Amino acid sequence: MANFADREFVEYIIKQIVNKPDEVEVTRKVDEMGVLIEVKVNPEDMGLLIGRAGSTAKAIRTLARIIGMRNNARVNLRIVEPEGSTRATRPEKTRDVEDVVSDLGM
Repeated sequence: MANFADREFVEYIIKQIVNKPDEVEVTRKVDEMGVLIEVKVNPEDMGLLIGRAGSTAKAIRTLARIIGMRNNARVNLRIVEPEGSTRATRPEKTRDVEDVVSDLGM
């Protein structure tokens, strides 16, 4: 496989962040939308990779885009959620009018 600076850079950064760097998988795909870098890590390392409120993932995405701009390419980063993830789902935010009215005591 050819060496790509963007993929190697992202892989290096992520391996420095996680506790199990030998389980990091980084793949690079090119299509008409640009470059897509997909990252898979051990499920225990997902929190470290994403960071508080997504700040670490956002920073890595920003750095990957900067590397892409230097090479005249649009680079996007996708973090693949591992199988069997126990991530909590958000509750439904929509409510019926009757529920709102009953909460108001009318």
